[in-house]
Amino acid sequence: MSDPAPFRSLRPWLLERFGRPVHRVALDAGSTCPNRDGSKGFGGCVYCDVEGSGTGALKTGAELEEQLAAGIRRVARRDAEGGVIAYFQSYSNTYVERARLREVLGVVEPYLGGDPVVAVSVATRPDTLPPEALEELARLAERTEVWIELGLEAADDRVLDDIKRYHTVDDFRWAVERCHDAGLSVIGHAILGLPGDGREGARRTADVLAETGVAGVKVHNLMVLRRTQLEKQWREGALEVLDADTYVQWLADFVERLAPEQVLHRVTGDAPIEERLAPRWDLHKNAIRERLVAELARRGTRQGSTRASSHRG
Repeated sequence: MSDPAPFRSLRPWLLERFGRPVHRVALDAGSTCPNRDGSKGFGGCVYCDVEGSGTGALKTGAELEEQLAAGIRRVARRDAEGGVIAYFQSYSNTYVERARLREVLGVVEPYLGGDPVVAVSVATRPDTLPPEALEELARLAERTEVWIELGLEAADDRVLDDIKRYHTVDDFRWAVERCHDAGLSVIGHAILGLPGDGREGARRTADVLAETGVAGVKVHNLMVLRRTQLEKQWREGALEVLDADTYVQWLADFVERLAPEQVLHRVTGDAPIEERLAPRWDLHKNAIRERLVAELARRGTRQGSTRASSHRG
């Protein structure tokens, strides 16, 4: 199925890849990360809420097996023919002992073979991928597709330190290479509008994502959520976030610099309005997508245009 958009969007790619609609089921394995437990820092990244940008499902007492089973039931009610991506979302899911990772991944075993789980997606950090974790993930990849979601966020070590990521751009590059060597697909994450990054930073981040050859990209604007370190800065007037028009301009720059074959899994954030302090755009995520399409049409460009023209020289 061809995609008429000027970028490679997720839904048509999923239909082409799996031959049917596919839906994510978000899972919370109760993990943590090294800049929350004191290994590198406390409090997490400055934009990350107390649930680690996840579901918070574990706090309700729902164990992983029931989270997945309940999610599969929800998908079946919406779409009887739909497939499922089991998405281990919260925190850094490979930042655990090998036995725990094996236990977590084992939850999907009864559903493999495309009935209904067609892929497993594991969110983690570039600096929390020890060899034993990659071995466990590679073992699972022998039975189903495995995607590793890695946050680059910004391609600038200074910005990464300022937002308390506490890993480097080279850590990201090395993690992608090791995932590829293990037969795993990678989805790189980026945030546009981080403090001190700017429009050139957005372009630079797209360049790194293209150069590393990640299969997919998730990008969104910086959001200020309740219960984050950014909340205090924003309330004090020390932090500005992008308006919708500016974000679309930067996003178009970003998309032009990606490789043509990379799949855009997300082009904007969708945090619940009750948790989001800024920005308060009165726009559905589809409206941002439509504005992006219009902006690329105005420019006469598409995904990969800038990269292709820069290589011709």
